[in-house]
Amino acid sequence: MHKLSSKIRPLWERLTKELSSFLTDVKDWFDFLYNYTRKRLVFAANHFEKSKDVLVDFLLIKRGRYSKHFLNISFIFLIAGAIIGGPVIAEYYPTVEPTDGQLEETSEDILAPPSGGELSTITEISDKPRFEIIDYEVAKGDTLGSIAEKFGISVDTIKWANSLKTEKLIPGQSLRIPPVTGIVHKVSAGDNIYSLAKKYKSEPQNIVNFPANDFADLDTFALNIGQILFVPDGVMPEAAPVYKAAPVPQFIAGAGGKFMWPTQGQITQYPVSYHMAVDIANRAAPAVAAGDSGVVAFAGCIKYGYGCHVIINHAEGFQSLYGHLSSINASPGQSVGRGQVIGKMGSTGRSSGTHLHFEVRKNGVILNPLSFLK
Repeated sequence: MHKLSSKIRPLWERLTKELSSFLTDVKDWFDFLYNYTRKRLVFAANHFEKSKDVLVDFLLIKRGRYSKHFLNISFIFLIAGAIIGGPVIAEYYPTVEPTDGQLEETSEDILAPPSGGELSTITEISDKPRFEIIDYEVAKGDTLGSIAEKFGISVDTIKWANSLKTEKLIPGQSLRIPPVTGIVHKVSAGDNIYSLAKKYKSEPQNIVNFPANDFADLDTFALNIGQILFVPDGVMPEAAPVYKAAPVPQFIAGAGGKFMWPTQGQITQYPVSYHMAVDIANRAAPAVAAGDSGVVAFAGCIKYGYGCHVIINHAEGFQSLYGHLSSINASPGQSVGRGQVIGKMGSTGRSSGTHLHFEVRKNGVILNPLSFLK
């Protein structure tokens, strides 16, 4: 064993020495390669700079001689590009008015008044709704009844807004006048549209429909503590409701007016100045039918507003709109018959519960739908 070790040790030392020598040679070779490459790159860079300076000087000297030719050639290429690329650009980015088949409209475009056609010479006085509380100074001879009639709200609304116990008024007295009949409520912790609607005997959707009401979250209709909230048609807990929800005829049988009733349910909001539509609620989410025959102008969904809705064009410039649907069974350009199912009642868009928002328009002007459903 000792003899074997004495033979292996010299071999191992020799191998170690040769390996060390080999690694030293490799290192020297890489150092040489690095220095050689660096020198060649520096040499090439110096010659490139000198050549570039010569070329720049030459072009500066000759710029007047060749500029005319350069401009002429550039102009020719520009014209050729316009001729070749013009049809392609026109096809994908038309600058002329598109045909009917190419026109993509939104529901807002469809509901806008027509820009062409016969112009009306009838002037209509706009009854613009008010959305804020105003202060009114009582004049001699004023009564709660005369003030309520002047501002189009109920006597009780003025009494509730001003905490009046009697109807006696004093000239010079200041009264807060709400914009609509109902309750003016200052939101406190724990309030939500559902609890307030129940407290004031109204509907959550009526609160959502009022344009002046703001929400911390448009998806949940969360309220901000301290904000002023209007509860349209609301009454104090001890008072009697302003109205009771009325049932509407079944849509299959309702054919007494220009339009038939589009669905079944309870009327939860009648047309008012800021919401010229009828809301029909039904937790069973029944089918929704076209109020009259026509052609579907829009069928789609948006995140807020009407949500999933359908707009139908009818004869004589009429349009009907069906909002907050949960599903749609119609497509743009489709002809539908009177009473044909076009969707299902839902709670999409700016909606607090399952109901149908039904509108009627003529030549872009929104009308009271009840005038055409009776």
